[in-house]
Amino acid sequence: MIEQLVQQIEERFAALGRDLTDPEVIGDRERYAETGRAYSELEPAAKLAADWRRAIDDAAGAEELLAEDGEDPEVRELLRGARERSEQIEEELRLAMVERDPNDAKNVIVEIRPGAGGDEAALWAGDLFRMLTRYAERRRFATEPLSLGEGQYTFAVKGDGAYSVFKFEGGTHRVQRIPETESQGRIHTSTATVAVLPEAADVDVDVSESDLLIDVYRSSGPGGQSVNTTDSAVRITHKPSGIVVSMQDEKSQLQNREKAMRVLRARLYERALAEQRAEVAASRQAQVGTGERAEKVRTYNFPEKRVKDHRVNVLVHNLDGVLTGELEELTSALQDDEKRRRLEAQAVGS
Repeated sequence: MIEQLVQQIEERFAALGRDLTDPEVIGDRERYAETGRAYSELEPAAKLAADWRRAIDDAAGAEELLAEDGEDPEVRELLRGARERSEQIEEELRLAMVERDPNDAKNVIVEIRPGAGGDEAALWAGDLFRMLTRYAERRRFATEPLSLGEGQYTFAVKGDGAYSVFKFEGGTHRVQRIPETESQGRIHTSTATVAVLPEAADVDVDVSESDLLIDVYRSSGPGGQSVNTTDSAVRITHKPSGIVVSMQDEKSQLQNREKAMRVLRARLYERALAEQRAEVAASRQAQVGTGERAEKVRTYNFPEKRVKDHRVNVLVHNLDGVLTGELEELTSALQDDEKRRRLEAQAVGS
């Protein structure tokens, strides 16, 4: 089976390489970009396939030497090492070829809201906003603020693969620290919620104008000369679902409406995905379980300077670094866990 998988990877990778030098493909910008993406995605698996071939060849060569020259400790060790290496690569290959989440390449909209903890929860929401925007910068993604203020933050993260990175930040983030207003030095526990939505294009979600109730009103809060004196704020209610999105940061009513529609589409798309996942989970529950995880996804402990991700039981003793966007170690562990879960699900479904 692994031989067949390696052969498929080699043939597909070679075909993509030929396509990238084909004048007809090069002349079609969209096709060329899609081919380049597919080539880049398959490249790690192609490298593993080549490593597997070398390990198999080394093992075969060692077996021949033992058959011709008799027992030799060094050759026996070479054979053992080659077999171990090929087995390890087989596991890595299976993980590398796990079917990707179809939304992984999409941009995302991130919504951060205070949870339990009053004013401290609002401050914590701001800390999470800074952490995630800095992480986006480290990953060379672009960020676009959509609605910021009063402890609530909505922003977009743009770039190929943004969802594959940021989807793991969704959930309840718990902080344990001494608030600046705490006179007794007691540690408080507060939370903030993070929602990560794959940004939907018009083709992903069909939103009918007849399903929308659009209200305009004057913006509240600071905003300068025109923001508070014109009806520039927009509230869109999607009547079938009851979802309400408000936007008031821009001076233009049109700009606020466009931003609100982006958030609305993302929420509707996420709802559709959740319904689809629920149907799949119901049919698989007896085989693979629900896969549900605890609401609390991560705890940030300030006194001990550590961060624990409860989904993969990973503990990082680098709180200051994490809060400045150093989330790579956590993301990597979560991505590996997702691949293994998908691999198990595929095995059950096959």
